[in-house]
Amino acid sequence: MKKSYRSTLAACYLGYITQAITINLATLFFVIFQNKYGISYEAIGSLVLITFLIQLFVDAVMIKFTYVIGYRASAVAAHVFSAVGLVLFGILPNIMDPFAGILISVFFYALGGGMTEVIISPIVDSLPGDAKASGMCLLHSFYSWGLVAVVLFTTVLLRLVGDSLWHVIPFFWALIPFFNIFLFLRVPMVPITQEAKSAGLLGYFKSPIMYVATLLMICGGASEMAMSQWASLFAENGLGVTKVVGDLLGPCFFAVNMGIGRTVYGIWGERINIKKALLGCSVLTTACYLVTVFVDLPLIALLGCAVCGFGVSLMWPGILSMTSAEFGKLSSPALFAILALAGDVGCSVGPWITGQVSGAYQAVNTAAGSSDALRAGLLATTVFPVIMIVGCLLMFFIGKKKAK
Repeated sequence: MKKSYRSTLAACYLGYITQAITINLATLFFVIFQNKYGISYEAIGSLVLITFLIQLFVDAVMIKFTYVIGYRASAVAAHVFSAVGLVLFGILPNIMDPFAGILISVFFYALGGGMTEVIISPIVDSLPGDAKASGMCLLHSFYSWGLVAVVLFTTVLLRLVGDSLWHVIPFFWALIPFFNIFLFLRVPMVPITQEAKSAGLLGYFKSPIMYVATLLMICGGASEMAMSQWASLFAENGLGVTKVVGDLLGPCFFAVNMGIGRTVYGIWGERINIKKALLGCSVLTTACYLVTVFVDLPLIALLGCAVCGFGVSLMWPGILSMTSAEFGKLSSPALFAILALAGDVGCSVGPWITGQVSGAYQAVNTAAGSSDALRAGLLATTVFPVIMIVGCLLMFFIGKKKAK
């Protein structure tokens, strides 16, 4: 890779750290939202759903809009929205109805998150180099390591300032997208190719690969976010550990394992068949969900949550790079936007189903504790990694048929 594009890569890496902040920061305050503002399981699940529904809208708009304003303007706008949303997140819940204030904040940083998701992957995919799959996984590993940093630093800051001053923490995290605005204003970009611009949107769906890839993205997003978004609350309320332990052993350990999986593939990925890796990850994720749901020993259940991070590690970046490779020079921002749209459908539906099933279970079984309710919710979302296994097997079948 040319030396001149190293700054571009650095900005993209910070972009995925920003994505980790905007998607996951609020989850670390779920217990505070419950205790301080009286926000229910269903409302929290709906908050996650609304976050990704906004990103879905942005994904759809960016399918065409990226060609109008280009990579640079899209990336800058994404970080402006992210920074504004995080600042509002620290202000609005304490000066108006808390849930409404959170929703307004979510609106802005979800806009930024949606634009980041659509634009960063094609920017990196467009850079010179042959190791596209491993490069994509290395890029997405910064989301994982960003999530680790968010959990660790937020946990430490909460210990220092106390739950009553949680709202000062978003200001700290807003500094990263603010700084990255100026990076993206200066870094070199590879222009969108004419072949990519001329690729018809509906043309992608003439290939059965696109349908399977879309299904895989939905299930991959649901598998990752259902466990990631609820891991902290599951550890605290479901297993009876403290918030600090819950955050560290829940989402933090999950993110560490996800980061390890993506980093390993990013370094040695060219030696590994991505289709076989995705199938193996789907089987592992299914097993981790079942362990978390059915094993009563708290440490083993937490281990299931954590190892699930390794299981889902290759799903999102692996599907993106695999699909991009199938279409070759016809790969475009529109292709990545379609796949991001599908992934966000999964990211929306997975945590929402977990919250709805957990709330419904607790309403019907009034004697059941939080542990049983959350296990019921996670059991419902186990369907997604199971479908991933079927989708990966379909990819093998299509590949063999195409080779004949």
